[in-house]
Amino acid sequence: MNNTSTNELPLSGYRVLDLSRILAGPYCTMILGDQGAEVIKVERPGTGDDTRTWGPPFAGGESAYYLCCNRNKKSIVVDLKKPAGAELVREMAKVSDVLVENFTPGLMRSFGLDYESLRALNPRLVYASITAYGQDGPYRDRPGYDMVLSAVGGLMHITGERNGNPCKVGVAITDVLTGIYASGAITSSLLWRERSGRGQYLDISLLDAQISGLANIASNYLVARQEATRWGTAHESIVPYQVFHTQDRPIAIAVANQKLWVNFCRLVGKKEWLDDPRFGSNAKRVENRDVLLPLIDELFAQKTCDEWMEMLVEAAIPCGPVNNMEHLFADPQVQHRDMIVEVPHPTIGTLRLAGIPIKNSETPGVVRMHPPLLGEHTEEVLTDVLGYRPDQIEALKAQSVIDSD
Repeated sequence: MNNTSTNELPLSGYRVLDLSRILAGPYCTMILGDQGAEVIKVERPGTGDDTRTWGPPFAGGESAYYLCCNRNKKSIVVDLKKPAGAELVREMAKVSDVLVENFTPGLMRSFGLDYESLRALNPRLVYASITAYGQDGPYRDRPGYDMVLSAVGGLMHITGERNGNPCKVGVAITDVLTGIYASGAITSSLLWRERSGRGQYLDISLLDAQISGLANIASNYLVARQEATRWGTAHESIVPYQVFHTQDRPIAIAVANQKLWVNFCRLVGKKEWLDDPRFGSNAKRVENRDVLLPLIDELFAQKTCDEWMEMLVEAAIPCGPVNNMEHLFADPQVQHRDMIVEVPHPTIGTLRLAGIPIKNSETPGVVRMHPPLLGEHTEEVLTDVLGYRPDQIEALKAQSVIDSD
C-alpha cells in the first residue's frame, strides 16, 4: 500500500460504468479502478456477476474467483430487462466517461443501451464492447469462453508436452490478455477525447486479442509458413531453455546465447561440451537436443533446486524455481514488490489480494476499496451520482427495478 491520494491518480475524476461480468471485462475495469477511476459495477438482481458463484473456495460468502478482479469498484443491482432499469442506466451513461459491456452482439440494442443510442445522449462517451469473436463476421453470434477461444485462437495447439495432447494454460490468459488490451484502448481513447472532444466505440474480441498474443509463433507461420508445434516447457529455437527436474522440485533455466552456454558448461563441469561439434552453436544444440537434454537432466538430478539456484545465480545464468502458490507468495522479491496487498472487507475481515503490477513513479495505483458485496452501493450511487431522493429509490425497489445489500 502507499499514501497516494485518490485525487492524484491518473484516472481520478473519470467514471466507468461497468456492465461486464466473468473475467475479461472485470479485469479491464479493475485496472482502470486501480488507476483511480470511479468504477460502478452494474449487476443483475439475485445472483449478480456469474463468478460470485464460481467456487469453492469461498470466503465470507464471496468466491475467490470474484474477489480476484473486482476491487476498487462499487456494486449496484439493476434489472436491465425492465424499462425503468434500462432508463436508469441511460441516465448514468449521460454522466459517465466510459461504458464497458460484454454481452452478446445485439443484446444491448434490445435494452436501448447500444453505442448509437447512448452517443446521442453523451457524445463524449467511450464505449467498449468485449465479445468472443467481435461485432461482425461469420462467428459474430457465437458465445465463447476463454477455454474455447484459446483453442480457436491457436494457443491450445501450442500448449502441452511435445508429444502430448493440446492443453489449456493454467489460468484464463485469453481473458486476462483481452482485459489488458481493453484497458489500454480505453485510456488511449480518453486521451484522444481530450484532443477531439469526442468519444468512440471500441470493438474488442477475445479472438483478436489471442491472435495478437501469439507474437513470434504467428509470425513464424505468416512469414515462413512454419507450422507451430507443442514443446512443453522447451523452446523450439533455443537449447537449453526449459524446465529440468532436480532432487526436489523443478527449475527453469534459459541459456539464450553463446556466452551463457560457455558459462553454463563451466559451471556444471562439462567444458568438453564446448569442443563437441554437436553442441558448438545454438543451431547445433537445437539439432541435437535429443542427445544433449538427457545429459543435462542427469546433471540436475544430482542436486536440490536451492543448490542449483545458488550456483546458477552466481554464474549470472537466468534461472528460477517452478513455484507453487505457497512458494510464490513467500518469495522475498514478490513481497518486496508489494505484490500482496491487504484490504478490509465487511464479511471476510482482512482480504489478501494480488498486488498492482504497474509501478508509476508519481502516481502509483492504490487498492482503495474491497470487491463490493452484491448491490452494496446501489442507494449511494443513485443518491450521489443521479441525485435520487429516498422516495424515488424506494419506488424503484418496490418495482424490483433495483436492489441493495
